[in-house]
Amino acid sequence: MRSSEIRSTFLDFFRERDHRVVPSSPLIPPDPTLLLTNAGMNQFKPYFLGEAAPEHPRAVSVQKCARTSDIENVGRTTRHSTFFEMLGNFSFGDYFKAEAVSWAWELFTRHYGLDPERIWVTVYLDDSEAEDIWRRVGVPSERIQRLGMEDNYWSMGTPGPCGPSSELHYDRGPAFGREGGPAVDGERYQELWNLVFMQNLRGEGIGKGDYPILGELPAKNIDTGLGLDRLAAVLQDVDTVCETDLLSPTLRLVQELAGRPYPGRDGSEDSMSFRVVTEHARSIAFLIADGVLPARDGRGYVLRRLMRRAVRHARRLGIDDPVLAPVTGSVVGNLGGTWPELERQSELIERVVTAEEDGFERTLRQGTRLLESAISRADSTLSGQTAFELHDTYGFPIDLTLDAARSAGLTVDEDAFAELLEKQRRQAHRAGRDRKGDAVARRDLYRRVVAEHGRTDFVGYSSTSAGTRVVALLDGTGIAPVASEGDELEVVLTRSPFYAEGGGQVGDTGTIRTPGAVLEVVDTRPGIDGLHVHAVRIVDGEVRPGDEAEAVVDADRRAATARSHSATHVLHAMLRRVLGDHAAQRGSRVEPGRLRFDFAHFSAVPEIGTVQTLVNEYLADDPDVRVWEASRADAEAAGALALFGEKYGDDVRIVDIGDASRELCGGTHVGHGSQAGPVHIVGESSIGTGLRRIEALTGPDALRHFDHERALLAELAALLNVPPDQAPGRLRQRLDLLAETQSELDALRRAELDGLAERLASGAEPVPSGWLVARQVDDVSAADLRTLASAIVSSGDGRGLAVLGTASGGKAQLVAAVGPRSDVR
Repeated sequence: MRSSEIRSTFLDFFRERDHRVVPSSPLIPPDPTLLLTNAGMNQFKPYFLGEAAPEHPRAVSVQKCARTSDIENVGRTTRHSTFFEMLGNFSFGDYFKAEAVSWAWELFTRHYGLDPERIWVTVYLDDSEAEDIWRRVGVPSERIQRLGMEDNYWSMGTPGPCGPSSELHYDRGPAFGREGGPAVDGERYQELWNLVFMQNLRGEGIGKGDYPILGELPAKNIDTGLGLDRLAAVLQDVDTVCETDLLSPTLRLVQELAGRPYPGRDGSEDSMSFRVVTEHARSIAFLIADGVLPARDGRGYVLRRLMRRAVRHARRLGIDDPVLAPVTGSVVGNLGGTWPELERQSELIERVVTAEEDGFERTLRQGTRLLESAISRADSTLSGQTAFELHDTYGFPIDLTLDAARSAGLTVDEDAFAELLEKQRRQAHRAGRDRKGDAVARRDLYRRVVAEHGRTDFVGYSSTSAGTRVVALLDGTGIAPVASEGDELEVVLTRSPFYAEGGGQVGDTGTIRTPGAVLEVVDTRPGIDGLHVHAVRIVDGEVRPGDEAEAVVDADRRAATARSHSATHVLHAMLRRVLGDHAAQRGSRVEPGRLRFDFAHFSAVPEIGTVQTLVNEYLADDPDVRVWEASRADAEAAGALALFGEKYGDDVRIVDIGDASRELCGGTHVGHGSQAGPVHIVGESSIGTGLRRIEALTGPDALRHFDHERALLAELAALLNVPPDQAPGRLRQRLDLLAETQSELDALRRAELDGLAERLASGAEPVPSGWLVARQVDDVSAADLRTLASAIVSSGDGRGLAVLGTASGGKAQLVAAVGPRSDVR
């Protein structure tokens, strides 16, 4: 059964049982607690937690997943993968264990035709109910095993929904390992399908078996995950996932590039390397297609690690030519029909992997030289400090260091290396904890205010002023009873027109007036749970909690900020249009009259002028700016972009700018596109691997910058005595002439110094084992003094010593040089 049929059989089976087919979510999840999408249930997390109501109580999906916790096992086992497709069926408070178990058994035995006598089941230690259900569907007790939390209690790996699970395993036969069931050998009795009875909530913890269970979820749910790769290996009767139709075309290509056949599952290092290159190629292609770019940390580091590991194993196989572009191209060719994003992003995938492989080759060359030098000095063990420096400073993989040391007959002090890594981690954690200390105390204070007075009623979308009341004054020590002229503190109001900083947009400023005081608002920040916190300076009088007040936003500053925010959305849309969907926003700063926009891209953007033109042309067409609200699901179905790291509720605010931009956004915007322009990009630069930054001016600020640049050009043209349009050419001529003249002067100066060196050398005095020139030389620079000394000792037989000095401006300079053959001491 080919993989396409396995997918369709699964979807059809559950569609017939009233499950709604839900498309796969991207590998970059909207959940900020997750690095990558690692399970089919990720997109349904709000339903399990009871934070949102599903449109349908049953769902089925084929989800793209990436997991690298077992990366070292990839290639060593028959079943581990860093990317896989997870087939899953889900119940949100609808059916539970009985239906999940019976349907799984029916699908496996009747539709996929798996031998019932080779199916084993594991259940959680105290889950007698699940064991009874399995016995009723026909699994004998001797093929049901109870395992502990490490094996049969599932969670996302972060705080959130969790629950006991039951797994279906398939006996692949004695060629794959020992008898005794899944509890004895996971290679032979391979896990295929995990049925999670999602009913609990996990708290913070250290490890998988060390987290507290906080209680019950609002409803009992079902979350299952069936690995397509593993099931395909069984149904296609091949040894490993790399030999299924999902990966076999790529495996064949790796054999062609290596010029030798894949040895099969023989336990050799070569066998493992073939599988690593093949499996990682798929992960790399899918990650890039979903917008992940190489970086030094986060998901970008996951991608970089996969690419470097694939290259390293390709080199082990003797593939010295670039390998990532052809193998990822094979993935696109094989799976692009099923996953269209691969074909859409094929050019991007090729460009990214080519650039990264080139860079890694340089890292390998530099690191290899340093490693070989360290190995030559080592006796029997390479120090952990050396391994750590190679890893931390040069990005040289530790496993490559281990391999090289092993080949040289050395060991590596891995304990010291691990200790240094842990020390680095602890230092970073300690620094973060210290920074968080004050923030935690402040959040507790905000919670107290919310508990006593409720959240702030924000009216700033429709008005820049509001009648309100002061509910709390917060100073450095806590809640203050009064504040007077000159004090700087935070103020909380019942109603506020001030936008609190968020989504990259700066907070509003303005004025708060009470019957007895005038307060200057210098910033507005979000507290927690909808609280707006106003940073103020008391300009005059005295203010107390309970005072009635009039809050007025600086309207001109707000309008300039709105221009920048709308321009940011259009800039984002045009960047994606020119560069591709991977050029997604990674951060922004929206200020009055200016913006900063960070986005994912792997190289400089020569098309930046094109982007600016497209932005201004689109804004000049005066597109409507429409703001509307919908459920999160409806907004995403309508194509609204959600930005990673931003938190959204069940109901979201969407901003449309014509037909070019649709984003979830809580910021303030202009009413029509023409009000946001013009936009002038003043800079584009790198801010890290795979990240670029654009800085731009908007509205009157952009016009003022144009005027300034025009004035500079006019001044330059006047100095050159040419019309402005001829100034660049004339300046270029002058600079070329200046460079030519400087070169001639340098040549004359070198000739003058050579003559002086020759004269000084002619007056050398003999000394034991050589000769000496010791002179004071006037009117020369320190650089000329060094040049003279070097020229003197290089002349003649090279056995001389030169000591030259000069003095000017009350300072003395002394230079000594020794000839290459001198024995002078």
